[in-house]
Amino acid sequence: MVIAEAIADAGVARLAEDFVVDVAVGVDRATLLERLGEASGLIVRSATQVDRELIEAAPKLEVVGRAGIGVDNIDVDAATDHGVLVVNAPNANTISAAEHTMALLLAQARRVPEADSTLRQGTWDRSRFQGIELHGKTLGVLGLGKIGTLVAQRASAFGMRIVGYDPYVSVERARRLGVELADLDAVFAAADVITIHLPRTRETENLIDAAALAKMRDGVRIVNVARGGILDEHALVDAIASGKVAGAAIDVFEEEPATSSPLFGLPEVVVTPHLGGATREAQDKAGIAVAEAVATALAGELVLSAVNLDLGPTVSDDVRPYLRLAEQLGTIFCVFSRGLPSELTVCALGRLSDEPVRPLALAALRGALDAVSDATVSYVNAPVIAERRGMVVVEESQPDTPDYQSVIRLSGVVDGVARTVAGTFMERKGPILIDVDGYEIEVPIAEHLLLIRNEDTPGTIGRLGTYLGEQKVNITDMVVGRDPQGNAAMMGLAIDQDVNESQLAGLLALEGINAARYIALPNGPTAATT
Repeated sequence: MVIAEAIADAGVARLAEDFVVDVAVGVDRATLLERLGEASGLIVRSATQVDRELIEAAPKLEVVGRAGIGVDNIDVDAATDHGVLVVNAPNANTISAAEHTMALLLAQARRVPEADSTLRQGTWDRSRFQGIELHGKTLGVLGLGKIGTLVAQRASAFGMRIVGYDPYVSVERARRLGVELADLDAVFAAADVITIHLPRTRETENLIDAAALAKMRDGVRIVNVARGGILDEHALVDAIASGKVAGAAIDVFEEEPATSSPLFGLPEVVVTPHLGGATREAQDKAGIAVAEAVATALAGELVLSAVNLDLGPTVSDDVRPYLRLAEQLGTIFCVFSRGLPSELTVCALGRLSDEPVRPLALAALRGALDAVSDATVSYVNAPVIAERRGMVVVEESQPDTPDYQSVIRLSGVVDGVARTVAGTFMERKGPILIDVDGYEIEVPIAEHLLLIRNEDTPGTIGRLGTYLGEQKVNITDMVVGRDPQGNAAMMGLAIDQDVNESQLAGLLALEGINAARYIALPNGPTAATT
């Protein structure tokens, strides 16, 4: 684990619990590239350029963590191409950024920097620096994510009317926030002050240009503590010069670091050098949060906030316990079937059918590919590997399930045989395997599983138990289920240890045993098959 830029001591300590940590703060690029040769993880802030060259210099790299929100300094496409997860700390600086927005808004409205500078130069001039009150003014909030929402709440406490633009927020949610939702032009027309809280994307780049400024009220004021490049700086200079815009407060710039700008010469503009998240609290939270995200990723678990994962809508708390189950079922499916289907159908049944299936399908795909691949399979590269193998994942949902509240079912054809596995999650028992090829079993999914097809005849279970006892293999759970026709049975066993090839051969030699699969599911889904 290489830490290329300083993070909170608590974050370093968290990583040191599980990893060998190489603190490479302040080293030159050549040295950093060399030290990344064996690294599985890299943590940066904003100064280190994580480009394709750097990623290719780290063949064992699995995750890059950015201690902050933006990932402008990380080549996300290159990371995805190499199966490297990109994680950040999306919530660490929300309060700091919202407070800095209010600080800049108040400083601009009351002309604090100008008055401070003049007084320090020995001039007492009260009449020159007349400002405006925020009370009774209309604030237009562009982007009602976490930071925009916090700004709206704080501005409301100042007695401001709040109008907002966000195409991903419902009218009902905006109403609960005390925000009047409107389209962009309507916000431009209504707002005395506009504050920007949008990400910089192809859609938002130069969103506030000369044409947008022309649609705003005369004397409008603009605050940007989001990302440079959303606001056209040259158009803003012209609008201030013409009197259309009364002033602005800018924390972010199109090119950073920005040491010169026509904005710097305008007394109507308050500027700061990207200080939105520059508080002790935010920096500590960012370091700890990114350390936790990196540790989670390297443990093989899904990091829901990862930048280069397309999970669709937010994964709810109801779905989270089923992600690991889906991954385990993917591994079980492929080990039991002795192969990978060309089309894997992932179906969410019962209450899960109300949730997006995509995160469950991704988890199942990762587990399935991990069972048959020698290469490292991550949530990032699993879709790429599947595409190269000609494998398709089909997402389905079904509202009804007879015996359980929620079920995940995987199905597909391997070597001409239709295969199915299904599972559920129980609060007291955890993940449960409930169906294999139509055999109804209810066995807890443990690190070590045995699935055995056997004749439904007296003595078979006894012979099996005796044999495993002789092999010093302890059974922690055992369930027997019959096939739909009642002709044969399947045993699902959770055991305490590995079963080797010789022991499996001995199992198959027992009278009444038709087939046996051993499935290993240690900390992250891996599998062995015989």
